[in-house]
Amino acid sequence: MHRTARTASAAVALAAMFGISACGGSGGADVAADEKQTLTVWAMGTEGEKLGDVAADYQKKNPHVTVKVTPVGWDVAHQKLVSAAAAGGLPDVMQMGSTFMGEFAELGVLEPVDTKRFEKADFFPAAWEGNVVDGTVYGVPWYVDTRVLFYRTDLAEQAGFDKAPATWAEMAELATAYQKKAGTEWGISLQPYNLDAWQNWLPFFYSSGGELIKDGKPALDGEAAVNSLAEYASYFEKGLAKKSVQPGYDVIKDFGDGSVPMFLSGPWQTTNIAENQPQLKGKWAAAPIPAGDSSTSFAGGSSLVVSKDSEHKAAASEFIAYLTDPGVQADWYERTTDLPAVAAAWNEGKLASDPDLKTFRTQMESAKAIPALAKWAEIGSKIDTAIESVTQGKADPEEAAKKMQSETVGLVE
Repeated sequence: MHRTARTASAAVALAAMFGISACGGSGGADVAADEKQTLTVWAMGTEGEKLGDVAADYQKKNPHVTVKVTPVGWDVAHQKLVSAAAAGGLPDVMQMGSTFMGEFAELGVLEPVDTKRFEKADFFPAAWEGNVVDGTVYGVPWYVDTRVLFYRTDLAEQAGFDKAPATWAEMAELATAYQKKAGTEWGISLQPYNLDAWQNWLPFFYSSGGELIKDGKPALDGEAAVNSLAEYASYFEKGLAKKSVQPGYDVIKDFGDGSVPMFLSGPWQTTNIAENQPQLKGKWAAAPIPAGDSSTSFAGGSSLVVSKDSEHKAAASEFIAYLTDPGVQADWYERTTDLPAVAAAWNEGKLASDPDLKTFRTQMESAKAIPALAKWAEIGSKIDTAIESVTQGKADPEEAAKKMQSETVGLVE
């Protein structure tokens, strides 16, 4: 999952300026899938850099289709998509970050998914649900990520632990033991504030039984919110986590030198650790999120969507079907380390045998989706503010939860 700082309301205003209606564009006559044609595709970040090679393989098998891939940086992706939507210039196929989905579905520029061709049962449930808006599916999951616990096993042994913490109580106990018995500066790294702090807190909230949206409204002031904010804040109150970090702080260096022996993050960190902290080989592991009421993380990643105005919807569907074939998904992991959204792709090779990757699969099977909301960026910002208020001692968890609820209720339609 990726997100740039922006607001959904700004996107809607820009769309209105250019005349995009809530029901979307008119579309056009669709070119048959087997006719000669050019398919335009936008992909972001590393995916944009790597997809061209996969597209070339596809073209060898389908010479009547030219696939033109345009790489787009994540830092400009949102604005580029909004501007193209407003101008009627979206490509046939787009990579859609999970926190973008609700916004662009509301703009009416996405073609609904053919759920007879692409079936929910083939994908991780949370990855699929993140593409559903008002009962309609707008995206096909491409790759997934989720948050798990990374911890230094060698330092845990020094602290008297021979296995990963399985509960909140055990995680707090290990964080304390890291400092007192293994001599680490901190017990854990959790984000105290700044953009997307909600990504560290949400596993606590979901593991408390929380639901972001209930009966069409935010549910951020209940027992789950208060308990999870209190648990999260306790690490800062006890001096187990830094109360101040710089924007863009990369925990991996501190993980490598042992000053921070534990943190929550996503699958890209496995490669990051291997490449940038090779001395840690055999000295760390990934484990499921320690449980409150349950061990529940959230599902992120990206999906593939088709423009409502595309005249190549049939070919677009064929290309998306190719990219979500289990074999191609497994190959895509080898190229990018993106975790497959298709469950069957996990049954062979490293995806099936690597213990840390198995942890991500286990976590994804119980993960919850982030609801596809048009104003998610604004909602996330309000949650970030609530997190900061408790980690910095400006509000107690109950006060923060009430404010979080009152400030988000008007952002959910």
